[in-house]
Amino acid sequence: MSLAGEANRSARGVVCGIYPITPQTEIVEYVARFPFSKGRVIPVESEHSAMGVCIGAALNGARAFTASSSNGLAYMAENVMVAAFYRLPIVMAAVNRTLGPPWNIWADQGDTLMFRDFAWVQLYCDSNQDVADTTLLAFRLAEDPRILLPVMVCMDAFIVSHTSMEIELATQEQVDRFLPPCDVPQRLDSAHPVTIGGMAFPQDTLSQRLDLDEALRRVPGALEEHRAQFREIFGREVSGAVESHHCEDADRILIASGTVASTLRSVVEEWRLRGERVGMIRIKMFRPFPREEVRALCSGSKKVGVLDRNYGADVGGIFCHEVRAALQGQAGVGERAPLVQSYLTGVGGGDVVPDTVQEVLEELSRRSAAGDPVWKGIET
Repeated sequence: MSLAGEANRSARGVVCGIYPITPQTEIVEYVARFPFSKGRVIPVESEHSAMGVCIGAALNGARAFTASSSNGLAYMAENVMVAAFYRLPIVMAAVNRTLGPPWNIWADQGDTLMFRDFAWVQLYCDSNQDVADTTLLAFRLAEDPRILLPVMVCMDAFIVSHTSMEIELATQEQVDRFLPPCDVPQRLDSAHPVTIGGMAFPQDTLSQRLDLDEALRRVPGALEEHRAQFREIFGREVSGAVESHHCEDADRILIASGTVASTLRSVVEEWRLRGERVGMIRIKMFRPFPREEVRALCSGSKKVGVLDRNYGADVGGIFCHEVRAALQGQAGVGERAPLVQSYLTGVGGGDVVPDTVQEVLEELSRRSAAGDPVWKGIET
């Protein structure tokens, strides 16, 4: 993030509104120490204010960044909504941590997924390299004049946020080439004062919501364009909306996001060596949801199991809910849509180990019909 902020030094600089909460504190501590040529890091009294600082900065044309987790995100909720409805290209590092009470500091995606209807682009990373590269991609995507929407870069608490590994870091010269100066077209201008966020009639609100929806629909195409530019400048790939393995002939497919997908990958490879026709999909971009990609990848499968590190009241796993909606009515004449089964695992931060995935695959293989969500990791 710091290199992205420095890359805007020839424009209106960078502003970071920051407030600490475990396990994202080290992120804002690092940002606070960075010697930006042009910009300010502003410690505030709450998460609500941290996003408020970013809103004010973006409305004045600065590149804006913050970070948060869990109940801090919940306290920020009002301004999270405002940032999207103002069409401000703010980037937030969201370290996925269980919402309390009871208080829990371990990984769970419920904190960011509660904002799934707030018109933020949501990208779920599975490694340190993915976080570093996706953060740069997020600024390019958010500031794209066709998009102008805020972006969350999400990562599992501690599993990613506090794990060290070797990665390829960008240079300032590369980031300067990748990120053009931030241009917020609706930024405030004292020579032409306007009211921001005033009273609107119903038809005006309807039109604004349609604009948001159309911008979200442009995200997948823009994402692919910026991935190609990333590859050209940095010489490596950054993952896109979905990542698939062995789905071409798979009769059973497992779907997950974040670090759970890394565990799936190894188990799926093991089953393929045994001659089992299994595949996997990692969903990185949750909003906008990659419906077309999921439909295409699951079109030949008979059974789909979705592993969710989150819980939606009365719907089970939230990713599973979206997968079911995407596949609804997609079977052709004389065909059957795949069975879609929800598995809740790692909820509240529990470990998702290869044995857990083995159990899921065995359970999915035995199934003849979908049923209620299956909870894994409950001690009896």
